Amino acid sequence: MTRHPLEPDERTLHDHFSRDLEPVLEIQPGDSVHFRTLDAGWHREPLREPPKMPRTGRRGHALVGPVFVTGARPGSVLEVEILDLRPGAWGWTRSGGAPVAFFKRFGVDEGDPEWLLWSIDAGAGTARTQHGHTVAIRPFLGVMGVAPTERGFHATGPPRTVGGNLDCAQLVAGSTLYLPVEVEGALFSCGDGHARQGDGEVCGTAIECPMERADLRFGVRTDVAIKTPRARLAGAWLTIGVGPSLDESANSALEAMLDLIQDRLDVSRKEALALASVVVDLRVTQVVNGTVGVHAILRDDAIS
Repeated sequence: MTRHPLEPDERTLHDHFSRDLEPVLEIQPGDSVHFRTLDAGWHREPLREPPKMPRTGRRGHALVGPVFVTGARPGSVLEVEILDLRPGAWGWTRSGGAPVAFFKRFGVDEGDPEWLLWSIDAGAGTARTQHGHTVAIRPFLGVMGVAPTERGFHATGPPRTVGGNLDCAQLVAGSTLYLPVEVEGALFSCGDGHARQGDGEVCGTAIECPMERADLRFGVRTDVAIKTPRARLAGAWLTIGVGPSLDESANSALEAMLDLIQDRLDVSRKEALALASVVVDLRVTQVVNGTVGVHAILRDDAIS
């Protein structure tokens, strides 16, 4: 096993997914990569005051990669073990980014957003705003994904069945993400560090921050077939559905969870659905990326 460092620089930074991007690193299954990332807005320095214009001139999140994983082929599954995550010392949250109509519903003027500027103490596990409010951090990467099979430019905003901007707050250190592979080598990229986010990411941003350390170990699975992202958490399984509506996303997450229940318990589809109604929790992942997300959770101790 080898550990590879990847820094955010002109060679590794990009703002979209594409099978046509040249990989910046080729690794073997079992290798780990030590990523450092910018925040989603491409900032290299902390925001000292709310910026007058939030635009950066970029089309999408600041991603690092892509990484070519030897042996990852269409039809296989990329295993991404999240070993360690350490956010940078600063972050920000802006009540803007989702569609304007979304904010008007809550009486918020998207043209004059509220900015929270955070000081992050990774050692203490806390983040504090300029107004003195403190929260416990729970860092994760908002974007982890592989290249879609269709050629061309794929924006980072909407999540896809091959991952991307999932914004799933459960994907913390100690969890493992599984992604269906559609192109040779998978071409994995990541970014969009979050120090803390509630399920839903209701204002369009979390505590957006750089990641000083995002250590990920990669594997390739050929013994299982999946169509959508799946994750192993501490004591639970999670499936993620994405789509244009929460209904469609919930159906997708549930469909994947029924597959998992059938595989693990060797039951019929009808019995899997009945069991899911008793022990599976459906939760909103995010409602602000255009393509919205729902995740289903099955605890290990839910069925004996």
